[in-house]
Parts: sequence; structure tokens; C-alpha cells
Amino acid sequence: MYLKHLLSRQTINGLSRFNGRILSPYSYVYKISSAFTTPISRSIYSSGGYEPTFHNLTYSKLDPSLNRYIHSIPETKLNGSSTDPELQSDDSEDATMNEFLSRFVWIMRRKLMEVYPECNKQTMDGMLLILVQKVVSEMEKGGLEQMLDAAVATPSQDFSEDLWKTVWEVSNLVLNDMKKARNKEKMKTFLQSEEVKEMSRFAGEIGIRGDMLRELRFKWAREKMEESEFYENLERLREEAQAEEGVEAQAKGVEAVGNEEVVVDDSVGDGKKEMVVSLPKRHGKIRYKIYGLDLSNPKWTEVADKVHEREEIVWPQEPKPISGKCKIVTENILTMKEEDDPSPLLDEWAELLQPRRIDWISLLDRLKENNAHLYLKVAELVLSKESFQTNTLDYTKLIDVHAKENRLEDVERILKKMNENGISPDILTSMVLVHMYCKAGNLESANVALEGLRSQGVKPDMKIYSSMIMAYVNAGKPEKGKSLVEEMGMRDIKPTKEIYMALLQAYAECGHIDEAKFISRTMDYAGFPPSLESSTLLVKACEQGGDANQARKIFDDMIIEARYRPDDRCTSSLIAAYEKKNMLDKALDLLLQLEKDGFEPGVATYNVLVVWLANLQLVDEAEQLLGKIAELGEAPSLGVHISLCDMYARTRAEKKALQALGVVEANKEQLKREDFERIIKGLIDGGFSQDAQRIQDLMASMGFSASYDLEITLASKFAGRPKPTSGRWRSLR
Repeated sequence: MYLKHLLSRQTINGLSRFNGRILSPYSYVYKISSAFTTPISRSIYSSGGYEPTFHNLTYSKLDPSLNRYIHSIPETKLNGSSTDPELQSDDSEDATMNEFLSRFVWIMRRKLMEVYPECNKQTMDGMLLILVQKVVSEMEKGGLEQMLDAAVATPSQDFSEDLWKTVWEVSNLVLNDMKKARNKEKMKTFLQSEEVKEMSRFAGEIGIRGDMLRELRFKWAREKMEESEFYENLERLREEAQAEEGVEAQAKGVEAVGNEEVVVDDSVGDGKKEMVVSLPKRHGKIRYKIYGLDLSNPKWTEVADKVHEREEIVWPQEPKPISGKCKIVTENILTMKEEDDPSPLLDEWAELLQPRRIDWISLLDRLKENNAHLYLKVAELVLSKESFQTNTLDYTKLIDVHAKENRLEDVERILKKMNENGISPDILTSMVLVHMYCKAGNLESANVALEGLRSQGVKPDMKIYSSMIMAYVNAGKPEKGKSLVEEMGMRDIKPTKEIYMALLQAYAECGHIDEAKFISRTMDYAGFPPSLESSTLLVKACEQGGDANQARKIFDDMIIEARYRPDDRCTSSLIAAYEKKNMLDKALDLLLQLEKDGFEPGVATYNVLVVWLANLQLVDEAEQLLGKIAELGEAPSLGVHISLCDMYARTRAEKKALQALGVVEANKEQLKREDFERIIKGLIDGGFSQDAQRIQDLMASMGFSASYDLEITLASKFAGRPKPTSGRWRSLR
């Protein structure tokens, strides 16, 4: 349709005068006929003679590097146009054909020169004349568009198949160039239109510059051009329809039906064939594209809804303004006391304001600033309000606040409300519960919360593992903590040094030497080399386990291999190990050796030595060491006072014994059953029967029962009193 519109009927009729005159001063192809003084050889022109000449001209694909000459002259003028009005009219009609033939001849000349470089200009002009005449003759038959459409399907009788294919390709190339040139000229017009200029000025005012502004300007101009072409096509369709109407109305007549014009054809029997003439209808849906995005896709509707939902989160609604009686109720809520019941005021406030979630949150924020305890009380009540739109996160936040304060009863109450409202704890809530129960030492509930996490498909992280391991360590169950460390290793989670040190300390206090060594080696493999602290804990483990020789070996390795200088705590652990085995000579040798190296015993070492000397009832030596502890500005430990009480009671130093006993009674909450029994036995051996009976009553009040050995001692000492009624004693009766 474009080519038919491009080449009018008058243009094709004008080609009949092609051989009779020169059409343009720059269309040199029309000068070919006058350049020949002799006719072209029959071997070239005839249908049987040109094939040897052109059989090598084969172009299956055009050369992409072909330098094409593009004519940009707006109109074509003919020679002698100033004196002949008829020729001037023909010149304006032939301008399009002149441009096409000029471009065609330019490209074909280059191709022919590449194939036949030995031919002279006269022969080359003859060849071009033959090609142009053939193209013009085909155009006179049915137009250039029809010629191009049927060129491949219907080979020419005068040219070879390859030559005709080349002519067809060059013609298509020329038409494409002409179309691009016209579009370029039209684009220039629309680029300078007022609407495009106005939009460009606005874009510049809002900060768009450079390449982006240039792209937008071309985009707007292209849209305007497409819109103009659309309406031009509609107008052309309307004119064609009107022309066909006029022709058919003269022969057949016109019948009006409604608002449309219907042409009735009487040539088909008695029936009537109706042809409706109307504007073309759009098929399919309108497609909107912006920067390559097809916004007509239904998925963009969902995207828009999600954007609006996120906007409500990013830009939340403002709380309602509070005034009048509602303002008074609000002030009453804020000034309430903790022991008051806020439920009536909250119900009245909700009835007056009809609050939304944002209004409740605003009230809670103000309460939190004024009174934190009242905030927790009101927040728990607000969770049951329907207008608050309670979710799981609200419960989790409140539980977290109570958990940090170790208020287990409040947490349990809120969890019960969650279950009653049909809300099960989520992942965050379960994690908060694990940390809370571990901190409180409730291992059973902590395990239940941990299993709840695992049932939801959540694997514990470093914090969860750390809390559980510390809870097991504090509960005196390092073996379960060790199993969790092994589970972390299987999941490629590296335990921290604090976890290893907590396990090592737990094993050291329990006296598990092998497990303590295993943890120490595991630390070394994990990238935590032995330190003074870890070595001290190993010595303590040997001391608690009663292996003095192993403790000394670790102590020597620490000094020789690791080159650590032992501190007071480490030395006291080794001395305590010797004390349990009663190796006084080795302990003295160790102290002398360390003294040569510049070591000065501290409070911990002196405490162990005082306890040892008190057990040996070396009063003067023990009191001498007590003086050194006093010089250091420290007070003896509780274990020292227990040993002193036992020593002074056995040596019958009544005043000092009662003085030490007073210190022990003041710290009765820290005493164990072994400490009570040692004091009682010392008092009995020293003859302080009444004090022994008083300490026995104190021991019973603290919830400790006497051992079998203590019952025998008491029975032999207090023969006149009622006999003990324990199970073991009755069995001996």
C-alpha cells in the first residue's frame, strides 16, 4: 500500500516519455540514450545474447560494506521547465520516480563495475540502460510494488535468474532507503513541533538532562509521527471508501441502512448481498509499553496492589485527633496508678474514639514514655481488643519484654492467652522462649521450646546453641552441652571460645580429667591455642579428680613449653592437689622453686595453705599465714574460717573458736552439708557440746540431714538423750 501510494498513476504514465527527454540534470541515467551514437549490440540486448555477458553476476547476499549514495534533494526539476508549463507539471509528478531510478542506477553501476572491471563507460551505460528499461517496463505493467512481490516467484524472460534476483534486491534496498529518508524528514518536523518542545522544556525544568532528555524528545516525536500516520491512513481509507461508493452508486444504487451505507448488488438472483462500509475495528487488547515494559500484562495489576500495601507500611496512617471528653479520658489513662484497673477507662476511650490500630499504638507509646510498668499492663489488655488487629508479632514483643526481666509467670500467662485466641507461637516467639528458659535454668521448658523450633523447620543458630550449652553447664550437665557442640560441628557452625571455656570449667569443677583434656584438644583444633586460663582449668580438673602427678605435669608443660608464668590461681590449684594427697614436701619444694623465679604467693595460695595447716592443727603456722593475707588487704575465704573453727575447737581455743564460728553462722546460706558436719564434729571433739547441738539444729533448719557417721558420733556423745530415728540407726537397733 505504501508503494502504491508512493508511485501515483500519473507518475507511471509519465514514464512513457522516459526515452524522449532528459528528466533531470542530476539523473544521469536519462542521458544514456543520447550518449550512444550506434545501437547496442544484438548479443547484449536480445534474450538469447545477454546471458554470456551477465551469467557471472550472482549476488545471493548484498555486500554490507556497500557505500550507498543517498539523495536528499527535496524536489526534481526538468530541463526547460521554465518555458514549458506541461513539463513543469510532469516534473513534480516524476520526482519520486527520478529519485528511485537515480539511486538504483548508482548502486547497480558499482555492482557492474565490480563484476566487469574491463568494460568501458559506454558499454557500462548500455548495460544500465537495458536494466532501467526493463525495470520501467515492469513498473508500467503493474507498479513497482507488484514487480517486487513477484520478482522471485516469476523470473524474467530477458535476464538470468541471478541478475533478476540482484535487481530485485537492489530495488528493495533503494525503497527502504527512500522510506528511511522520508521518515527522517518527517521526524525533523515533529521534533520542532510545539507539543514536543513544551514537554522537553518541562523535562528540563524537573532536572532531566543529557542523553535521557534526548531519548525522551525523540520518543515523543516518534509517538506524534505514528499518531499522525494513523489518522492519515484513516483519512485515506475514508476517501477510498467514498470513491468506491461513488462508482458503485452509479451502477447499482445505494440503500441506506441505519447510520451505515449499504451497497446492494442486484446481479445475484433475487437475493441481496450487503457489503457494510465502516471504519476498521481494533482486534485484541490495547498494549501499553513504557521503556520496554508491557504494562498491559495482568501481572502489573498485582504489582500495583502490592505497591499500595507497601505504601501503607512505609507511610502509615496518622492517628485520629483527640479532643473533648476523649482527651480527658486519655489523660486519666496516662495518670493511672499501677494498682488501678485500666479496663473501664480503656472501654470508655474505645467507645468515644472508635480507634484503629494506629490509635492504639499511639496510646501505648505515650504510656511507655510515662510509666513502663503500666504500659505492660495496658498492652496485655489491648491484645484482646478487636480494633487493635492483634497479630503474632504483638504477642512476641510483649513476651520479649517480660523475658528480659525474667518474669516467667507473666510470660506463661500471655502464652496461655495466645493459645486461647488460636494463635500458635511463631519462630521469633520460640526463640525468645528458649533464651528465657535457658537464662532461668528451666531446662525442661527450654527443650520444649527448642523442639517447637525444630518442628517448624528452623535449625538452631549460634545464639540458640550458646544459650542451651550455657544452661546445661550451669545445671552441672556438661555432657549434654558437649553433645550440642558436636551437633554444631556437624552443621559447620564453629563454637565460640566462650563455649569451650564454659565446658572446660564445668568438667574441671566436676573433676573429669579426660573430658577436660578432650575439650582442650578440640579448642586447639578449632583455632584456639592453649592459654593460661585453659591450663589453669586443666590443673583444677586434676585437683578435683585427685591426680596430683598429672596436675604437676600440666603445670610444668605450661611453664616449659607454653612459656606461661603461672599465676596465684593456678599455683593454688596445684597446692590443693598436693593437699588432698598430703604431699607437704612436694608443695614446699614447689613454693621454694617458684620463689626463686620471682613468684609471690597470693590470697588463693595462702587460703589453701591455711586450710592445710589448720587440718594439721599447726596453729602458729596457720596464724602466720593469716597475717600475710591481712597484709595483702584481703579477707580469708569461708573455707578458711571453717578450717579455723575446726582447728580452734579441737585445740580448745574457745575464744578464737567461737569467733570463727560466728563468721561461719553469718554465712550459713553458703554452707554445704559437709561443712556443717565438719564444724559439728570439731565442736564435739573440743567439748563444745551445746554449740554442736545448736549447729545441728541450724543444719536441720537449712534442710540438710545428718549423715550416718555424724549420727553415730552424736549418739555416742549424747547417750542420755533420745536416740536418732533415722532409717540407718533403726536398722542397727
